[in-house]
Amino acid sequence: MSAILAAAPAVPLNSTAGHYVAAAYIVVLAVILIYVAIMATRAQRLERELEQLRRDVEAAREKEAPGNGADPVLTTAERKSA
Repeated sequence: MSAILAAAPAVPLNSTAGHYVAAAYIVVLAVILIYVAIMATRAQRLERELEQLRRDVEAAREKEAPGNGADPVLTTAERKSA
């Protein structure tokens, strides 16, 4: 890998080509940062939705207690042990 980099000509930043190379790197970096920000936002939203679902399941468990004839909602661990 270092042989390839050593053989590649350096593009000086004071030339027109150097400006294009620098601009291309900036654009690629900006796209990557925007992508990471979008994924972080989506992950936060999914975490909030998951927490809401957990609260809904707990509310359903409290509402349908095993003593009233309804089947309780079981967790994965409870299903494995049953």
